[in-house]
Amino acid sequence: MSTSTAQTAATAPTAPSALIADDEPLLRERLAQHLARAWPDLQIVAQARNGREALELFDELTPQVVFLDVHMPGLNGIETARGIAHRAEVVFVTAYEQYAVQAFEQGALDYLVKPFDEARLGETVRRLQQRLRRPETPSDALEPVLDRLAAELRRRQGAGTGWLQWIKASVGNSVRLIPVSELVYLKSDEKYTLVVWAGGEALIRRTIRELADELDPDRFVQVHRSVIVNLHQVAQVVRGANETADVHLKGRSEVLPVSRSYLHLFRQM
Repeated sequence: MSTSTAQTAATAPTAPSALIADDEPLLRERLAQHLARAWPDLQIVAQARNGREALELFDELTPQVVFLDVHMPGLNGIETARGIAHRAEVVFVTAYEQYAVQAFEQGALDYLVKPFDEARLGETVRRLQQRLRRPETPSDALEPVLDRLAAELRRRQGAGTGWLQWIKASVGNSVRLIPVSELVYLKSDEKYTLVVWAGGEALIRRTIRELADELDPDRFVQVHRSVIVNLHQVAQVVRGANETADVHLKGRSEVLPVSRSYLHLFRQM
């Protein structure tokens, strides 16, 4: 598992398990404390700082419940929910009531509004306990709800500006300024990232997670915990076994993997 602030259980829990994702450590701890009182049997198996970390931890630990802050940097809570909502119960945590109302009225998702209210949390816990006792078939209404929530989030935030425009990379004895518009894909290991663009390749000492938060999400998508691809460079996506897929690039022989948590990005392709 990649370096994170994750707090994981030593052994697989027999009680209901949950993951909390929020970029504010104090808010994560506060929610954990509220849950300890409202649902003593629930085991918090992990805490994540952002959406990408939440997806990684979810795939590793498969908790039954995930509490997602809507406003996380990089991959926000709504987009994170797309990768896990059909595999776990999702509760949105937000300071904005309108997101909560839209999700709750559809009955597809639950929500908590900051600051946390003990009575409201108790209602959420009771609904979650009921759903875990009688699991339901994933609803077809879930995706439209997430689409509406995502549109509302974009509207409130306005058009994104200030995305990364250049990447500095050492090429031989010189420093190359690579236009982000020319990127094909990024692929990383623990500390380094391979930058592939129309004119060549270079290694930089930055993680994929750092870069993902700085790239325009309308153009660049993370398709695997170690891969980001420029959508303008994608020729086709071929589905594989076990809810995976492969990305084939325009005019290149490389094939990039799409993991299960990111397959929803290409659901309509």
